Amino acid sequence: MKRYGFWMLGAAMALLLALSAVPVMAAEKIAFVHFQAALINSDAGKVAAGQLSKVIEKDKATIQAKEKELQKLKDELEKQRQVLKEDAFRAKEADYQKRLRDYQLMVRDANEEVEAKKQEVFKPLAPVMGKVIHDIGEREKYTMIVDVSVIPLIFYDKKLDITQKATEEFNKAYKAKK
Repeated sequence: MKRYGFWMLGAAMALLLALSAVPVMAAEKIAFVHFQAALINSDAGKVAAGQLSKVIEKDKATIQAKEKELQKLKDELEKQRQVLKEDAFRAKEADYQKRLRDYQLMVRDANEEVEAKKQEVFKPLAPVMGKVIHDIGEREKYTMIVDVSVIPLIFYDKKLDITQKATEEFNKAYKAKK
């Protein structure tokens, strides 16, 4: 997906150049697509998202239980702040900090696992979607197609958005490829 980022940066630069050439602009044909949305809303993307949600759900209960445990420890620590001697309080606070670090590591590991699974399930789909969008561009003679999931735009005419068309053609192309 990173290589598409470079492509999108080039597209953004081309868009800026195109916008600076106002007289030529009338002959230009530009479309907009939300690449990630097209991918996620496709049939294969929904299957991939289902696989991803299984990974997320696996760790969700454990993380939530740890959060409750940490909140309870923090509340107890605050209540006992005035009652405990300084050494005892520091020991409990050190224990809380250790558990907090363990929790943060667990969350980071879970996030890394989710990101790895996301890459695994969506990576084979991205080139097919890229080709579909490219083919739409060639067939319909677009000068440029801008990915709004990479380049945030304040405004663009939704009539020029080809995300739904890309999703539909991707569904056909991906089924044919299998």
